[in-house]
Formats: sequence, C-alpha cells, structure tokens
Amino acid sequence: MEVMASRGWVHCGREFSAAEVSEICATVAWLPGLARKELAATLCEHLGWVTLTGTAKIDACLEFLERLQVAELLVLPALRRSSPRRCAPPAAPVEQIAETPVRCALSALAPVSLEVVRDAALVTQWDALVARWHPLGFQGAFGYRLRYFITAGERRLGCLLLAGAARAVAVRDRWIGWTGQARRENVARVLNNSRFLIFPHVRVPHLASHVLGQLARRARADWLDHWGFEPLLLETFVDPHHHAGTCYRAAGWQLLGQTSGRGLARPGQSYHSTPRQVWVKPLTSDCRERLCAVPRSTRR
Repeated sequence: MEVMASRGWVHCGREFSAAEVSEICATVAWLPGLARKELAATLCEHLGWVTLTGTAKIDACLEFLERLQVAELLVLPALRRSSPRRCAPPAAPVEQIAETPVRCALSALAPVSLEVVRDAALVTQWDALVARWHPLGFQGAFGYRLRYFITAGERRLGCLLLAGAARAVAVRDRWIGWTGQARRENVARVLNNSRFLIFPHVRVPHLASHVLGQLARRARADWLDHWGFEPLLLETFVDPHHHAGTCYRAAGWQLLGQTSGRGLARPGQSYHSTPRQVWVKPLTSDCRERLCAVPRSTRR
C-alpha cells in the first residue's frame, strides 16, 4: 500500500497518475468547506473508485488523502467533532434452542436446508448461539458477510457464516497464481467459511459434509442476491490440533497446505498463532483464471 510509482502513486491496489494526483489536490483546495468524508465521497465519484458492489471506497480515499497531506501536497479540512452516539435499542430476546439430543441417520431427518438469516432479531439469535457453542466464540461480523441457520423442518441444527477472505495467504495465493494487483482487485470474490457449527446435541453422521455440499451449490446465488456480485472461491482454515478437516474433504474441498501462523495485524504489529490447514472449494471451473484477471478500468 505504501508505494509511490515513478509516474504517480499507488494506494490499495490503485495507481494514480501525476495528473490525477494534481486534480485531487485541486479539488481539495476548491472545496475547503466539505467535511473529510464528504470530500472523500466526492473524489470517489469523480475517480470511479468503488467496490464490486458500486460502493465508494471512502476509507481508502481518506487514507490516501492523509498520505498526500503528509507529503505536503495538500491540506485537508480540520477534523470535525462527531455527534454523540444514540443508545442502541434493547436486543431482542434470544430464542432458546431445545437441547434434546438428535441422534439418527441423515436420511431420517426432514430435508436439511440452509436458511439465510436476514431479520435483525434472527441475527441476534444466530450471534448468541454461535458465541455460546462455537469453540472460537463470536464477537460479531463486519464487512461482507452472510449468516445461515442449518435447519431440518422446524428444527435448527447449527449455524454457518460466510465472510470476507483473508487478504493474503501464501499457499492459497500460490495456488491461485494471481499477481499482487489481481489479488487486491479480486480478493472480495473469495469467501471465508469463518464459522461452521453443528450444535453439540446434534450427532448425525455425514450431516456436516452434506451441509457443505449445499453451501457450494448455492453460495454464488445467495451472495449475488445479497451483495450484488458473484463469488468464485470458498476458503476455510482448520486447526489440525482439534479437527482433521474430514467433512471438508468429504464435500470435495481441496487441502492446499498450512498457514505460517504469522501475520501482520496492522502496520508495525504482528501476530503469531497455531498454523491452520487451508482448504478451498472452487465455485466455478475457471475460478483461478477469473481471479487472476485485472479489470481494464484499473490497468495503467
């Protein structure tokens, strides 16, 4: 991200020519009365700097403007004090899930399906159940995400979450074969199965792989309907000290290797964790080719 090209600047995967930087500086000088976010939104519109869903990349633009200010190319409007936050309304009560053991063959259940969770009250219930029963707990999902309940008739059997992919994973990135620019442009089309929970009182052989098979068949349509763009690849990370990844293998996912267990949480701050297995499931036969493509509008 902190790169300056000989013919301009590069920020968050986008290269800005010297002429574009000059226009940005002129716009900032021309609109001194705008708040910083309004200014960033205006610049995103002029530059066509948007996400896959057409949302302005305001945060990235603000970061770029701050870099230009540090370089003494422009002067941003003074920061404005934000208004006090309103208190959030009381959370909806969490529905109690009957913990009667479910122990039977998969064929003995009513048809198992994935129910997209959209209603705010159901989101609260989903969050509470995953926080209660998932080994990693749950503190909320941000950015692109899609929650599912795993159901059989009127009975809920578990929860599943799709969210944004990891920005960089060495074994995954080598397998895809994309360049740094292609990764920055297309990583939003990779979805991470960041939570997968079968409730502990549900013991049904082959249920997990059956659910993962359904997920692979419908994730593209569900994500397109909810977020407006098509995903191409699913990924997940499995701790080999606790799980073997058997259900992913049975559902046709591919084991690529392991993470290094090291990473960069934010500039200047690294982290260490147990290496995880990296599993992927292509959603199209040409997913790697499409993930490696760079949109014409971002080429320079």
